[in-house]
Amino acid sequence: MDRPSIDQQVTFLYTRDLVGTTRFYEEVMGLPLALDQGTCRIYRVSRDGYLGFCQRDAASEQASLIITIATRSVDDWYNYLCAQGVEFEKAPARNADYNIYHCFMRDPNGYLLEIQEFLDLAWPPAE
Repeated sequence: MDRPSIDQQVTFLYTRDLVGTTRFYEEVMGLPLALDQGTCRIYRVSRDGYLGFCQRDAASEQASLIITIATRSVDDWYNYLCAQGVEFEKAPARNADYNIYHCFMRDPNGYLLEIQEFLDLAWPPAE
C-alpha cells in the first residue's frame, strides 16, 4: 500500500490568552490569518505550513501540542497506518464545531498526531 499524500502541515498550540496571542502573531509577527474558527485561529507561516492557536483554560504539557497533517485522504491514512499496527486514540470522525474530518494517534514520544481534512470551503486558503 502506498503512503497517502500530505497537502499541508499545521502545528496546533493551546493558549489561555487567544486575544493576546492573536495580537502578537498578527500585529507583531505579521502572519496572515488563514482561517478563523472562533476558538482556534490558523496562521500561514509558509506556502504549506501553518500555526494554529486554540483557546483552552488549562492544558497539560503533553496535551498542549497537536501536530496536524492536512490531507483529503484521512481514511486512506487511517487504513495505511492501521495496516502498520498503529493504534488510534480516535478513529476518523466529523467534528461539526470546526467543520473538519479527523482522527488522532500518538507518536512514540507521546505527542498527539492528528490527520485532518478541512471541510470548510475556505481551505486551503489562497496565497
